[in-house]
Amino acid sequence: MEDHSGMASEWFMDLRNTSNWSQYGKVLGDFRVKYTHPTTQLQDHGDEVLALTPELKLVLDKAPSGTTFCNHSTPNRGNEPDWRYVELLLRIATRKAALRMRAQDQGNDLVALWACEHQRLGGSTGNIQISTVKNVPQNLIEALAGSLAAPAATATPPWTPPAEPSGVPVTMPGLLVSPPSPAVAAPILVGSVPRLASAFQDRTSVRHRIDRARDSHATTVLTQVLSGGGGVGKSQMAAAYAHQALAAGTELVVWANATEIDQITALYAQAAHRVQAPGAQGVDAESDAQAFMTWLATTSRSWLVVLDDITDPNAAEPWWPPPSLSSRGWVLATTRRREAQLSGGGRTVIPIDTYTPSEAAAYLRDRLTTEETTHLLDDRAVALATTLGLLPLALAHAAAYMINEDVNCSQYLHLFNDSTAQLDDLLPRHADTEGYGRQVAAALLLSLDAAQKCDPIGLAVPALRLAAVLDPAGHPQTLWTGEFFDHHLEAHHAARPGSGSARAALRLLHRYGLITDNFRNGPRAVQVHALTARAALEITPAAELPATVRAAADALLELWPEADHTDPELCAVLRANTDILHTHAADLLWGPDSHPVLYRAGHSLSDAGLYTAAIVHWDRLVTDALRLLGSEHHDTLTARANLASSYRRAGRTAEAVALLEQVVADSERLLGPEHSDTLTARANLATSYRQAGRTAEAIVLLEQVLTDAQRLLGPEHSDTLTVRNNLATSYRQAGRTAEAIVLLKRVLDDALRLWGAEHHDTLAVRSSLASSYRQVGRTAEAVALLEQVVADSERLLGPQHHDTLTVRANLASSYRQAGRTAEAIVLLEQVLDDALRLWGAEHHDTLAVRSNLASSYSRAGRTAEAVALLEQVVADSERLLGPQHHDTLTNRGKLEAIAKEGGTRSR
Repeated sequence: MEDHSGMASEWFMDLRNTSNWSQYGKVLGDFRVKYTHPTTQLQDHGDEVLALTPELKLVLDKAPSGTTFCNHSTPNRGNEPDWRYVELLLRIATRKAALRMRAQDQGNDLVALWACEHQRLGGSTGNIQISTVKNVPQNLIEALAGSLAAPAATATPPWTPPAEPSGVPVTMPGLLVSPPSPAVAAPILVGSVPRLASAFQDRTSVRHRIDRARDSHATTVLTQVLSGGGGVGKSQMAAAYAHQALAAGTELVVWANATEIDQITALYAQAAHRVQAPGAQGVDAESDAQAFMTWLATTSRSWLVVLDDITDPNAAEPWWPPPSLSSRGWVLATTRRREAQLSGGGRTVIPIDTYTPSEAAAYLRDRLTTEETTHLLDDRAVALATTLGLLPLALAHAAAYMINEDVNCSQYLHLFNDSTAQLDDLLPRHADTEGYGRQVAAALLLSLDAAQKCDPIGLAVPALRLAAVLDPAGHPQTLWTGEFFDHHLEAHHAARPGSGSARAALRLLHRYGLITDNFRNGPRAVQVHALTARAALEITPAAELPATVRAAADALLELWPEADHTDPELCAVLRANTDILHTHAADLLWGPDSHPVLYRAGHSLSDAGLYTAAIVHWDRLVTDALRLLGSEHHDTLTARANLASSYRRAGRTAEAVALLEQVVADSERLLGPEHSDTLTARANLATSYRQAGRTAEAIVLLEQVLTDAQRLLGPEHSDTLTVRNNLATSYRQAGRTAEAIVLLKRVLDDALRLWGAEHHDTLAVRSSLASSYRQVGRTAEAVALLEQVVADSERLLGPQHHDTLTVRANLASSYRQAGRTAEAIVLLEQVLDDALRLWGAEHHDTLAVRSNLASSYSRAGRTAEAVALLEQVVADSERLLGPQHHDTLTNRGKLEAIAKEGGTRSR
C-alpha cells in the first residue's frame, strides 16, 4: 500500500499548532483550498449533505456551497465545526488523490489524524468509527469525488495508529489513535511556489472555468479581462493549484518565473537533473531544458509546470511543455499579454477579472477578522472595495494599511478620495504583507516600459495618458480613429499624418494588458482600471497634461452627434467621459476661453431631460467661469443663461426669472441688444415669465423678440422658429387659442421643411398644436396628433424623457375630454409614478399631472379622491408657486367647483 502520510504532514503540523476553534477553523479553510475543490459538486449535492448533518441545520438555512462549507467554524464564530462536514471534506480529498495517483484510498488514515487533534481541542466526534464502514455514505463520496475503479476500489484496511512520540496515547470514543509518523516521501518541487495570501478567496467561478478547460486541454493559460494587468490575482490562483497539486501527491511541481526566458531554461535544466531526465548532461542549460521537455512528454509520472508571468509570448513559444502522453501532466501559465498565439497549440485562454463585489467584501471581512480588527469594518466597506476597483492587490495593501494604522473603512475611503494623495502613500510598500514584492502603482504599470519600446515606438505612454483622463468604465473606440488622437500622438512619434498611430497604440496597450479594447462593449469598448489610470496620471509630468486633456476634449466634441436623440447611449457615455475629463483637467480646459465640450455636455443633459444633473453641471461651470474668466466674459454669460434655463426646466421658476433678468441686462450692456445671445436670453426670460404665470409680460416680450429675430436672423432661422412656437404657446395660455393655432400651423410647416419630422423641436411644435386643438374643442384631432407624438417621442427620446412624459400627460387630458376617462386615469397614474420618480413631488410639471389626475377622478365620479388630491395640489401650489400664480388660482377654482358639485366642503 502506498504511503500517503506526506499528503497530510503539512496539514497535521498546522493542526498541532492550533490552540482554539478560531485558529482551527482557518486550518480547515486552508485545507479545503489546498487539497480539494468540491464547490461545484457541493452546490449540486448540498441538500443531501445537509440532510445528513442535523447539527448543521441549526446553523445553515439552505443547502451549503463551497463558501459555506466550513463557515460555521469561521474565527468570528469560534464554534466547534460539524465533524461530519470535516470528515466528508477529508474523504473527498483522499479519494481525489487516489484517483489521480491510481492508488488505494487512504481516507481512514487522514480522518484518524484529524480526530486526534479535534478531540485535543475538546471537540466531539460523535459516533465516528475509523473502519472500512465509513460514516459518510459511499455514494456521496463518489458523487463528489469520483468512483474508484477496480482494483483500486478495494476497501481500505483499518488504520493502524503509529506510535505516539511521547508514548502517551490519545483516546477517543471507540478508538485508540496516536499522531502520525513523519512523512517518508515528498513530491519533487523545483522553484518557489508563492504562499497563499491571508484571507485567500477561492473564487469559485474562476476555478470552475479552469477545471473545465483542464478537462479538455493539456494547457490552460490565465490572463485578465479588465485592463491594468497586475494585481487581479492570476499568480495567487496558480499558486493555489500548485499547493493543491503538492498536497495531492503530484510527483513533480515546477514553478518558473517566466518574465525572462533564461529563467525558464534554468528551472527546466534544474528539474531535468532532479528527475534524472535522459540526455541531461549538465553541460548546457538549454540542452538540459530540452531533455526535460522530452521527459515531460514521455513520463508516466504526474507533473505540473507553472509558467508565471509570461512577458514575451514569442520568446516563450519554444518552451511550452508538450502534452503528456500519459495524460498525467498539466501546464498552467499566467500573463498580462493578450496575444492570439497564447491560445495556439491546444491552449485555452481563460480571462481572470478582478474580484466580484461579494468576493471583495468577503476578503475584507476575513482579513480583518483574522487580525481581530473587525471594529474597522463599517457601512463603507462595499464603497471602499468599489473605489479600489475590486482589485485584489489593492485590497490587500489597503487592508494592511487599515490594520497598521487602526483606520476604519470610512476613514480610509476619505483618505483615498483626497485628490492630493498618492497611491504609493495610500498603498505603500510596507503594507505588502502578502509578499507581492511590488507597490501597487508599480505592479499596475509593470508592462508599460516594454510596451513603450514596441511598434509604434514611443506611443504607449502618451496613449495610456489619453485613456487615463477618460472614464475608466469605458469610452468609444472611435475616439482612436479620429483626427485629434492621431494628431496628439504623432507629436510623440515620427509618423506621417493620417497613418492611424492612435489605433495602433490602442491595440498595443490592449496586447500588453494595460487597457481593454472590446467592441462588444459598444460605446464603452475601451476600458482602463481606475487604479491603472490613477497610477498613470501620477507619473505624468505637469507639462504633458494640458495637451493630453485638450486632445481628449477635442476628440469627445468631434464625436458628439448633432442631435442627442439619434444616439442616446453614445451621448450618455460622452457625458460621463466629459465629467471625468473635467475632474482631471481642473482649470486646464478654461484658458483662454472655456472648452466647448463642457457646454455641449450641459446641453446634452438638458436634451436628455436630466434637469437636476444639468443644474449641478451649469452651476459648476458658472463658478469656474466667474473665477477664471470674470463676470463680463461672454462664456460666463452663456453659462449663467444655461443655468437659468435648467432652473426653469426643473420647475425652479422664481430662480430662473431672477437669474435671467440679470443675464438679459448684462447681455444688452456687454453684447448689445441685437446680439443673438441677447435675443436668446430675452426669449428664455419670456418663457420663464409664462411658466411663472406672468403671461401678458411673456407675450409682450416674445413679440418684441420675434420682430428682432426675423429682422436679424431671418424668418427661417432655427431660433426664430423657436420664438414663434413659444409665442403661440403663450397665446394659448392667455386664451388666444385661435391665434395660437394659426401661428402653430405655419411654424409646423416650416419645422417639417427645415428640421424634419423627427427633430426634437418639431415634436414640440406638434405637441403644442395638439394642445391648442384640445383647448378649442377639436378633441379628435388633438387625440390623433398626440398619439403620433407620443409614439415618436418614445421612439426618439425614450420613455423616461421629460418631453415624453409631458406629451403622455397631454394625451391623457385629451382622452378625458373625449370621454375616454378610464384610459385617461390609467395613463395619468402611470405618468405620475414616473414624474414623482424622475422629477420629484415639487416639480411644476408634477403638480400639473396631479391636477389633471384629480380632474379625471372627478369626471369618473371618484369625487372624494379628486378633492383629496386637489387639496394637496392647492397647498403645494401656494407654497411653491405663490397664492396668486396662474396655476394656483386655476387649481383653487377647480377644487371649489368639484367640491361643490360633489356636495362636499373642502378644508
